[in-house]
Amino acid sequence: MQRYELFLNNTKNLVRFFIQKGQFIRCRNKFGYNKKAKNALLLVMTRRTTILLTALLMALTAMGQMRKVQNKPYIDLRPLHFGISIGLNLQDVTLQNVGPQLMEDGTQRTIVCDDDTWNPGFSVGVLADLRLSQHFALRFTPQMHFGSKHLVFRDFDDLNDGGHPRESTQDMKNTYLAVPIDLKFSAERFNNYRPYIIGGLSPMINLTGKDQEYVQLNRFDAMVEVGMGCDFYLPFFKLIPEIKFCYGLTNSLNKGHVDELTDVNMRVFSNSIDKAHASMFLFTLYFE
Repeated sequence: MQRYELFLNNTKNLVRFFIQKGQFIRCRNKFGYNKKAKNALLLVMTRRTTILLTALLMALTAMGQMRKVQNKPYIDLRPLHFGISIGLNLQDVTLQNVGPQLMEDGTQRTIVCDDDTWNPGFSVGVLADLRLSQHFALRFTPQMHFGSKHLVFRDFDDLNDGGHPRESTQDMKNTYLAVPIDLKFSAERFNNYRPYIIGGLSPMINLTGKDQEYVQLNRFDAMVEVGMGCDFYLPFFKLIPEIKFCYGLTNSLNKGHVDELTDVNMRVFSNSIDKAHASMFLFTLYFE
């Protein structure tokens, strides 16, 4: 019972950590922190998440060196089993800017765009797990990811009274339908937990409709994903916390969107971006 209470406390701390980090990043960017600050915070967040999971496994190992009665001892022998999932996501997009643009009047204009925050969102989905062998399984985990990306455009040819580039922003709302197929490698089960690593490919469908904002992403994308987690065998079900990083393989920028803008003054901002690669950091709880 103490082992389960410790796990639940660590899980609560991990969820609270994700939410606080998202709020902290947004707060710091209001005071002018740049992409390097965001990446540094992401690195700290990844390290602390890994430390939390490692500490959890070490605590369980320390409390369970001796063999104990196993919950659900035959659940992994089933050829196919199902479950549901809920989780948190942090969305980002890596942008490549074109640099100075030649305008129709012969002048040059330089606008730089950056996604300056990791915005927390939430995810829901289902799980299907196909047993391949004692250690390998094929997983199909369709999920809906609800979140957003915050873009900042800096016009270096239009300075404010303080001599800084004027900024324009866009809150890009995104709803993705992901249909990942992953290969799962699990270690040997010890008592009532079993760590694993996972990797695979995730086709994505962007369900967000068209609008008159500066930037729009393509309807379809594909992401490669890697992660780690642990199966916890409880008396009535199996609980699986998992962290995973996903990175887009294609240029997801919708270049045809600029021609659909009715405000011609917005087109110079849209044309300032050449490529966009979406990425996502996921913390998921699976229930089987």
